[in-house]
Amino acid sequence: MVAIGLAGSVASGSAAVVAPQRVLSIQPLSGEVVGVGHPVVVTFAQPVADRARAEQTINITAPEKPHGKFTWLGNDTVQWSPDVFWPAHSRITVKAGPAMTEFETAAKVVGVADIDAHTFTVSIDDQVVREMPASMGKSKFPTPIGTFTALAKNRNLTFDSRTIGIPLDDPEGYLIEGEHAVRVTWGGVFVHSAPWSVGSQGNSNVSHGCINLSPENAAWYFDTVGVGDPIIVQA
Repeated sequence: MVAIGLAGSVASGSAAVVAPQRVLSIQPLSGEVVGVGHPVVVTFAQPVADRARAEQTINITAPEKPHGKFTWLGNDTVQWSPDVFWPAHSRITVKAGPAMTEFETAAKVVGVADIDAHTFTVSIDDQVVREMPASMGKSKFPTPIGTFTALAKNRNLTFDSRTIGIPLDDPEGYLIEGEHAVRVTWGGVFVHSAPWSVGSQGNSNVSHGCINLSPENAAWYFDTVGVGDPIIVQA
């Protein structure tokens, strides 16, 4: 097990003293099993004035040492995300002052959306298990490129164009009862079932930024993916 050196420092042979700040919660919760891209979120009991000092109170122990970065989500909440991924099938311990959580990672389930190839490919523990025809965002509403994680899963979800700034009476407006939705961004990008675009899946991009799959493929991915699993979008 490798402890990631986030807490404290050593100067002139003596450990620097970092005063503990009371922690309200740490996520993932103890006992949870999450995807290999899942971030650690620490919420303090009050606003943090010295962010660097608060970051130094956070220790992460893992079988392999991932590199990562801090992002402050608010004046009392900090997120630490691994730059690549956690090791799969592993136990991770996080300590923030006196608070602690211990969670596990599941298999390494990675979905790769290839915008130009019009495919969505899923691998488990580095073995490709399914390549699916897909349709991504049209030129006016491109799917964002980058590495994301599955944020949430909704078996049924209403897709409302007003949530991304498109009025319902606009030619691009829509109000659709969707299924098997895996959230990619809080800004409204999902991997989801899109029976209306099956004819375009595998050959053209016609969505408003989401990753469209057939009902069968979307149901399979929904049942396979876990919160925190990586989703990579590439051109």
